[in-house]
Amino acid sequence: MRCFIGIDLGSTTTKAVVIDENRNVLGRGITNSRSNYDTAAAVAKNEALVSARFQLFREALGRSKALNGGLDTFIEQLERDFRLEQFLEQLADLEEVCRRNAEGRFGRDTKAVQEALGETFKRLRADSPALFAPGAKRKSDFFRDIAGSQYLAVGEAVAKDADVRYDHLLNVFDRSIIEVENRVYADSVSRHLLAGLERTFQALPETAAKRAKISAPIKGVLATEMDETYIVGTGYGRARLPFSKEHVRSEILCHGLGAHVMYPSTATVLDIGGQDTKAIQVDKAGIVESFQMNDRCAAGCGRYLGYIADEMNLGLHELGPLAMKATKTIKINSTCTVFAGAELRDRLAIGDKREDIMAGLHRAIILRAMSILARSGGIRNEFTFTGGVAKNEAAVKALRDLIFENYGEMTININPDSIYTGALGGATFAWRAVVEEGKQAEARS
Repeated sequence: MRCFIGIDLGSTTTKAVVIDENRNVLGRGITNSRSNYDTAAAVAKNEALVSARFQLFREALGRSKALNGGLDTFIEQLERDFRLEQFLEQLADLEEVCRRNAEGRFGRDTKAVQEALGETFKRLRADSPALFAPGAKRKSDFFRDIAGSQYLAVGEAVAKDADVRYDHLLNVFDRSIIEVENRVYADSVSRHLLAGLERTFQALPETAAKRAKISAPIKGVLATEMDETYIVGTGYGRARLPFSKEHVRSEILCHGLGAHVMYPSTATVLDIGGQDTKAIQVDKAGIVESFQMNDRCAAGCGRYLGYIADEMNLGLHELGPLAMKATKTIKINSTCTVFAGAELRDRLAIGDKREDIMAGLHRAIILRAMSILARSGGIRNEFTFTGGVAKNEAAVKALRDLIFENYGEMTININPDSIYTGALGGATFAWRAVVEEGKQAEARS
């Protein structure tokens, strides 16, 4: 089947979207952006194609009626089991690379370090199924984050028991993780899926009797070739994408079109990403009429929020919920990243509550965005908010409040998948290139 792919290489994360010939979204993928942009693009694309396979599984099993009312439970279990198989292979690769990087590196301590590595990874493998059990909560789905947090905790305990220097284990991990993180496991997808299917049959015994009816549609989907007909790249790092210029579009155009695809009545788009803020005005066809972006300063973007989280010794995901507990909003005078830490410390020193400071900070961020919106032509109905910051509930609340204060009642669209807006726009441009313009060029240079 023909597939059309958009890849949005952001400063923090790289996203990919796969659509079919009817412009239905089949799959989405996301990964950390890296200095190796070719790899980031390849990993995100592979994740999107895996997601597309699961969508096709769902459709095929739904048509077969093999699972009756148990389709959702089965697909959710299968995805968890697939992710576990994927994680275990990456973990095995990480152990191999760690052992190689430790060889001869620590003199007479090398043997002890190797033994500690063996014990560490033995425990990590044993703990892995719990990470992907029903209801398990992870702060991240990226291998580096999951494996890193587990390795640090287990490695510390192993080092203490074995009387090995903990910093030796940390050194080996730091030297090894990038190599494993930058591998693309596209050739292993079918094997991981089939192994995951075996785990799913064991986890859901009631499906064992229906094994043949369930396996046939899944194997049929696995046998279906997903033709990467055309790829369009965009985003902060688009100049580094491994595509010819013909396959690259500006992020302004892609975000405008992506928001239009999500919400056809969109007139104004605000995108707050990791590195920049974009205010875009589009017409009824999703064509950009005007736009404004922040200057080179990253104040008010995701990177700024990350800095604030570090200053407050919090996770980035904790900022919004903390701000929602505020009983008042503290006025923040500066959204400059350089001076933010000093102002936060001053506020805390005079007794202001953290949640009230966070509420003020989110309002300051959105005030900055409102000024960019004003320069682009103001806010028109309907208004669509996209980007990673759109998932921050305190930022959304501040935006709704300020829009109401300045513009009155207005339709505000926020899609749970808004972080993929640019990639969706890219995929739509890819579809147009082939279906409407008749291009058949190779997707990569």
